[in-house]
Amino acid sequence: MTSPILNQIGAVFIPVSDIERSKNWYCRLLGLPLDGEVLFGHLYVIPMQGPGIVLDSRIFTAAAVLKVPSFHLNTEDIDAAYDFVKESGAELLTDIEHDHWFNFKDPDGNVLMICRC
Repeated sequence: MTSPILNQIGAVFIPVSDIERSKNWYCRLLGLPLDGEVLFGHLYVIPMQGPGIVLDSRIFTAAAVLKVPSFHLNTEDIDAAYDFVKESGAELLTDIEHDHWFNFKDPDGNVLMICRC
């Protein structure tokens, strides 16, 4: 039987407590314009290349916060990315590991990873 489900990831959801604050924080982190629309009062779809990221304030609880990275953001310059995240005031959880990746937290405590690819 052929599955009607595609082997593609459409989007990853991130629970956030304040949709406007998180929209602005993620857009600044990714160098995106801040003019995107919040949908239905609780969703913001970050314009990404590849699978999407959806910020959702309706699913936010302390238990829903990502304790480990569910995905990684790509960079070509891991040192510049590390310095940029550090200067942004985000909480760094690791140094650059194996000259390849590091982890940090968003304002709600979700653990994110940036990886040199």
